[in-house]
Amino acid sequence: MGCISSMYGIGKKKKKTIREVSVFIPCLRIPVQSDMHKIPRALIPKDLAHRITSLRNQIVLVSHSTGGSAITELTKSLEEYLSLLLGLTSKEHGLQELVEFRWKELEDGRQVSCVQNSWFELLSVLHMMAMLTLMEANLKLIPKESALSERLVSPDCMRDAVDLLLKAAGYLNFCIHNVLIRLPTDIKNKLPSVMQGSFLDAISHQALAQGTEVQLGLAVQSKNATLSVKRRLACEQLNFFAKAYNFCLSEVNAKDGAAASKKQLLFIKWKHLEAKAAAYYYHGLILDKCTEPSSHVSAMCCFLAAEELLVESKKACLTFCLAEPTTRASPPWGAMKHLHKKIPETAMKKSQMYGCILEQDKGLKKLPELPEFQLSLKPDEYELPEVDSGWDSGKWEIPVPAVQTTLKEHLNDPDHQPQT
Repeated sequence: MGCISSMYGIGKKKKKTIREVSVFIPCLRIPVQSDMHKIPRALIPKDLAHRITSLRNQIVLVSHSTGGSAITELTKSLEEYLSLLLGLTSKEHGLQELVEFRWKELEDGRQVSCVQNSWFELLSVLHMMAMLTLMEANLKLIPKESALSERLVSPDCMRDAVDLLLKAAGYLNFCIHNVLIRLPTDIKNKLPSVMQGSFLDAISHQALAQGTEVQLGLAVQSKNATLSVKRRLACEQLNFFAKAYNFCLSEVNAKDGAAASKKQLLFIKWKHLEAKAAAYYYHGLILDKCTEPSSHVSAMCCFLAAEELLVESKKACLTFCLAEPTTRASPPWGAMKHLHKKIPETAMKKSQMYGCILEQDKGLKKLPELPEFQLSLKPDEYELPEVDSGWDSGKWEIPVPAVQTTLKEHLNDPDHQPQT
């Protein structure tokens, strides 16, 4: 959780490192060896069963040996595996509850989920693809050569990060609306907290919020972006984080404070405070352009609120970092790198200019409402790949000898001898 890019060595103990976080990844779940050999050869051709088993075993091996850091290789294998897996989810093949699939959390290998349902396997694969995509977005925002106190992320990397965040949100959105509904209620109730619908919604909205955060960073660097554009992005970012917080909070309450949910909640709380500080700062700049004295006082209230929120966000950041598993937050980058300096400066300057007016009339000390905007970022539309051609019943037939052998074994089974 938050440090899942830790490197592993085959046959060696996990190296304990505190990883840097720009995009928080709550939990990477990886596959565990399953009894794929139990797939009856009379139901699935031998070569197809072998491909399914081999590809899943390859994903297991790479996941364990790299700790999920081989993002490109794993994503490619997972995409290939998906097209094969879809045959197991098809009703016409009747194989949905044939195999027990096993998955575990990377950070805590003891928490193994065993479910005999191919839709659970599909959910787990898409969840892993979403987490790998968030990992890649995180790496885009952490340059390899950068100081610990200063952070400069290139515009190209920031744009790539936005694309990756929307892609991850697309995977999660598809899981919520197209996969979870296929699982029986008893299986859904036993799913880990990080795979429950409300938690998936929280991660999806967090991804959209951070995508908007990156866009705000690009706007701050652009000479053409107006104050109105920056305020809109800051307010949209705040709205996304508020939705993510509510979804995550509901999961924490429902699951009695699962560790993954708690860590996620602390991250969202920290980023929500930052987003609120940015929104009040830019709203204050726009109010300050008006000529009425009351507008200047309202602007000053916004700047003071932004300064207080910024202080609270730093405390929330520390709380998040110290919560298990320990993480290290990235130095301020993008918009926050700019705002960490500008908010205190502006608050002090405007207090000196308009503080006397506020002292004379305490009734003016009222924090204005932030404007509401329609949210512009949306998850990418994800579509499942085509089912592997090996499942096309028109291109293969169940071998007759295999059927005869299975039937013969069935008739010879003492438990199935006809009674006289």
